[in-house]
Amino acid sequence: MIAKEMHKRLAALEPSRLEIIDESESHRGHGGWREGGETHFRIRMASPQFAGLNHVARHRLVHRTLGDIVPRIHALALELAEN
Repeated sequence: MIAKEMHKRLAALEPSRLEIIDESESHRGHGGWREGGETHFRIRMASPQFAGLNHVARHRLVHRTLGDIVPRIHALALELAEN
């Protein structure tokens, strides 16, 4: 499962809060949607690793951490905060 893999990789950022939501079903019939889900995700996360980073730098850090997962999904919404 992609969500489980995301959780494992994001643990490296020592999150104080991590919520991974599969929003795929609400996008049924839209571009990128596939039967079985795991195409559209929302990540809500707080981490001390975000301290001093601006919005774009936080997003880049998460994308780097997720690595090859990102191209396998259609959409990724990020809500990131410093602890």
